[in-house]
Amino acid sequence: MEPIFEFLRDYWWLVFPLFGVMSAVGGAWERGARRRHKRRLEVLHAKAELKAAARGQAVAAASLPPVTAPTAVTMGSGPATRETQATQLERLFATHDGVTARWLDYELDVAKIIAFPAMSDGRQPLTAAFLRAKRIADGLRPASAKARLTKEQLAEYRSAVADFEVAFDVAERDARRIKDSSFTEVERKRLDTAKQLLTVAIDQAATPAERQLAYRRVRQELDGLISLSDEAITVLESQVSLELPAGGPAASTTDADSPRVSTAPPAPPAATPGTAPATSPAAGAAASRPAPQPQPAPWPVPARNAGDPAPGRVIHPKSHS
Repeated sequence: MEPIFEFLRDYWWLVFPLFGVMSAVGGAWERGARRRHKRRLEVLHAKAELKAAARGQAVAAASLPPVTAPTAVTMGSGPATRETQATQLERLFATHDGVTARWLDYELDVAKIIAFPAMSDGRQPLTAAFLRAKRIADGLRPASAKARLTKEQLAEYRSAVADFEVAFDVAERDARRIKDSSFTEVERKRLDTAKQLLTVAIDQAATPAERQLAYRRVRQELDGLISLSDEAITVLESQVSLELPAGGPAASTTDADSPRVSTAPPAPPAATPGTAPATSPAAGAAASRPAPQPQPAPWPVPARNAGDPAPGRVIHPKSHS
């Protein structure tokens, strides 16, 4: 016993690391037990759903409809079975279209492409996995909800849509996490410059010349950093080439330049000495316009003719009728 006591006396401090190791092992065992319990609950829930479906009872709908017994039938099924299968296909179509719309929101919006470039970079592993899942789901999608599918076909399409949704969620979270961290400092500055110029390019308060200049600068800054799809370029060009809103500066200038004809009855023109009243149509149209303000008569200017026999003679200007 003495060697044991001597060992404990010399190495009593080993209690602390051993306690840490035992705590880690206990925590791992507890997490494993929780996972096993969760799996057992999922299996029990799935069995309950199958039993409820076999009895014809309603089953709680999840984000993706489960493959139940009434839908997993052959092509010779009745109308009620086809309706149930169509309902599940409509739900799968809604999920499929929703994920596609979320992906297009990143693919066609240049501002989001600049903010989260990983979503458009096929070299990223998670983005590449999402694109593969999308291609598989698109290939397995039936032509319509009224299409007749077997049990295996419906299960395969449902699994493909589930993989498509999960792959997009994972790729989106990763893209929002890394943002532009994969670029160098100089490249990040170019992305910031492109982001600022993009706000000018799509600003309706800017002039068309400013928009076009900002658009060309955006394309130059993104060249070699981010590859924009043809659809994204088309959407951006449509935003840049928007016309000015009605009532803007161009419309007000045009209205100011073009004379407006009064709709009130024309007043009789004032009589001017030495002139006859106008009787022609052109004269009537001119009379309907506001009369110009009388200009003051020019001040007499002394004559500057060297051959004038009387220098300093005042010459009055002739009046033009």
